[in-house]
Amino acid sequence: MKLNELKPNEGSRRNRKRVGRGTSSGYGKTAGRGQKGQLARTGGKTRLGFEGGQMPLFRRMPKRGFKNVNRKEYAIINLNDLNRFDDGSEVTIDTLKSSGLVKKELAGVKLLANGELKVKLTVKVNKASEAAKKAVEAAGGTVEVI
Repeated sequence: MKLNELKPNEGSRRNRKRVGRGTSSGYGKTAGRGQKGQLARTGGKTRLGFEGGQMPLFRRMPKRGFKNVNRKEYAIINLNDLNRFDDGSEVTIDTLKSSGLVKKELAGVKLLANGELKVKLTVKVNKASEAAKKAVEAAGGTVEVI
């Protein structure tokens, strides 16, 4: 087989529909849009969610609560996740990323006190809960909030 012998499968390619090219073309006069009506007009489309004048679903549904647009979301690390590091090592955001514990940093990394820490570490994170700080210090390590 050579490059000049390649061709598409039978029926996989079709000619483009050329509308408005005379009545004998099959798509002349109304150009396949039918007679009158909104869809026959230029620019005759409706917006997303339009239900023909009926109150749309997104307006019928009740709105509840409050969304804070300035909310900061942190990547979460638990104490039992840190047991994989060597005793006496320094844990930073870069080491957490390279080990695969943190995929997206988001607004920072927060340490939570879920689980038990068995190694002595120096942890440098953006936030840490009080219980997590006490648990790291009880294991002989330190927590630095950067």
